[in-house]
Amino acid sequence: MRRTTPLIILATALFFISCEKAFLRNPDAEPTKVFEYLWQRVDRQYALFDVKGVDWDSIHDVYAMQVNDGMDDDSLFRVLAAMLNTLNDGHVNIVSPFDVSRSEEIFLQTYGRRNIEPNVVTLNYLGAHYHSAGGFAYNTLRGDSVVYIRYGSFSNSASTATLNMILKRYPLAAGVIFDIRQNGGGSLENIWNILALMPAMHAHLYTTQIKSGPAHDDFSEAEKVYSPFTNDDYEPYRKPFVVLTDRGSYSASSFFALCAKAYDNMIVMGDTTGGGLGLPNGGELPNGWTYRFPVTRTIAPDGKNYENGVPPDTVVMLEAAATTAGKDNVIEAAADLILKNH
Repeated sequence: MRRTTPLIILATALFFISCEKAFLRNPDAEPTKVFEYLWQRVDRQYALFDVKGVDWDSIHDVYAMQVNDGMDDDSLFRVLAAMLNTLNDGHVNIVSPFDVSRSEEIFLQTYGRRNIEPNVVTLNYLGAHYHSAGGFAYNTLRGDSVVYIRYGSFSNSASTATLNMILKRYPLAAGVIFDIRQNGGGSLENIWNILALMPAMHAHLYTTQIKSGPAHDDFSEAEKVYSPFTNDDYEPYRKPFVVLTDRGSYSASSFFALCAKAYDNMIVMGDTTGGGLGLPNGGELPNGWTYRFPVTRTIAPDGKNYENGVPPDTVVMLEAAATTAGKDNVIEAAADLILKNH
C-alpha cells in the first residue's frame, strides 16, 4: 500500500490540474475581447453604414460599457445581438451553440406588414387541384387566361426548363402572375434561371461593389451586371409577367424584383420588398461563435441603393375586406392588368 500511495497522490494532483485548465477561459475569448473583435470586424468590413445611417463609434460606446469579463455566455450573447440589431439588417447574425441572433426590425416588417393571406391564396387561387413542378406551385385563373405561379423560396429549384414547361402548357394564356410575397430568398442562381426565359435585352440590371478596405467608404471598382442572354433552347417569353412582392420578399427576392424592372414585359406589383441586397460573408469569433454580415453593396441603374427595400412599379396593398370575402385583391389587380392589354 505504501508503494501505491505516491502514485495515487500524483494522479489526483494531475486530475485537479487538468480540470483547472479545462475551466480556465482562453484569454482571447474573454467577453471584452470578443466584443472588441466583433465590433472591429463590423467597423472595417460592413458595407452598408451609409444606407443604415448608424454611427458605429457611438454604438461602441453604448454597448462596450455593458460588457465585462465576469459575465456569462448568455449575457454576452444578448449584448452582442443587441449591438448588431442596431443595423436593422436581416443578413447580420451571430450564431452560438444555444441561439442565433436576428434583426428585430426585419422580423417585424416581414410578419407585421405581410401583404398576403396564405390560406386565401392556397384555397381560392391555387385550389385543391393545383399543380407543382420543381419549386413552383401553379394553376390558372379566369378560365385559363392567366397563369398563376407561387414561388415560396429561392432556395427551391427554379430551372429554366421547368418554368418553360409550365408556360408551354397554357399557350393561350395572356400572361403570368409570379408570386414571391413572403419569399425570404435563397440562391441567386435561380434568378438567372428564370430570367433566361425572358427576351434578351442586355439591359443593365444593377451595379455591385465589394468592401475593400477598413474605411467605411472603401469599396472595389463598380462592376455592372447585365441581363443574361435568353437560353437558346427556349423561345423567349414576351407576354406580361407580373411579379408580386411584399416586405417579406427578402434577399434574392429583392434582387429578382430589381432585375425585373429592367424588362419591358415584367412588372413589379404589391408592396416594397424587405431589401437585403448586400451579400453576407462571415467568420469565427475568438470564443468559437460565428458571425456574418454584408460585405457588398448593390446600386440600381437609377443610382440608388435599395438595400432597405425595392419599391414596386405599382403599389397594391392587401385589403381586409377582400380577404374576408376570400379574395386577394393584389392577385386580382395583377390579373386585371394582364387582361387589360390582351
